[in-house]
Amino acid sequence: MVLVVLIWGANFAVVKTALTQIAPLPFTAIRFSIATLALTLLLRWREGDCAFPRDSFWKIFWLGVIGNTTYQALFATGLALTTSANASLILTTTPAMTALIGGLTGIERVTRRAIAGIALALGGIAVVVGTRASLSSQTLFGDLMVFVSVFCWTAYVLGIRALGERVSSLRATTLTLITGAPGLLLLGLPGLIETDWTRIGGATVFGILYSSALALVVCYLLFNRNVRLIGGVRTTIYGCAIPVIAALVAWPVLGEKPTLAQGFGAILIIAGVLVTRQK
Repeated sequence: MVLVVLIWGANFAVVKTALTQIAPLPFTAIRFSIATLALTLLLRWREGDCAFPRDSFWKIFWLGVIGNTTYQALFATGLALTTSANASLILTTTPAMTALIGGLTGIERVTRRAIAGIALALGGIAVVVGTRASLSSQTLFGDLMVFVSVFCWTAYVLGIRALGERVSSLRATTLTLITGAPGLLLLGLPGLIETDWTRIGGATVFGILYSSALALVVCYLLFNRNVRLIGGVRTTIYGCAIPVIAALVAWPVLGEKPTLAQGFGAILIIAGVLVTRQK
């Protein structure tokens, strides 16, 4: 999960840079098409086929639509309309949302230690991002889109958790991409046709490859496996450290210099993660 946090934290600056040359929806369509193809080949190599479990087809189908098509469309478009600081702050409400909805539905068992860890981490998030985040009429629509995407990701995490051990993490990840990618490709098709590909620079190509191979293929596999092993709440709490990495990467890439207050917030976030993962 530390590796996942490092990759996803840097992904904000990488994607933000790429979106200066390509619109959000075609960018998302390309990266998901690449990731889906790669995982499909990997699944066939590791497990021999890409068949859907008969008793879980519709559950996996809707997990793909909600957790990939809807979530990614909202996140990519919202990120283009708001700041990376705002987006990272809003997304890190996911552990609290997962604990709340998971506890109410009985999918997750929320302990006092988990609640304490979430509280520490959210306090750290407020300090880390608060000095950089801005809320205005210009970013409000993008902020709302990212906030709605949090509910989609929460539903995806809890749905993966509910699948149990009947379906491997590799198969669950691949099949939800297979069901989610067509919708993203359809949404991004007009933009793919209109994009002048001769003007796409190396930074955008790097962004597509980074966000496909690392942020999707590697991170999705590791994330979903950890959801199975330690639960949705204890896995998503690691995401609270993403703003720390996002702030550090934004310093050289986007020119946003971290402050001492953000360093103090980082300590709170790490403390929250450590408290939550204790048995």
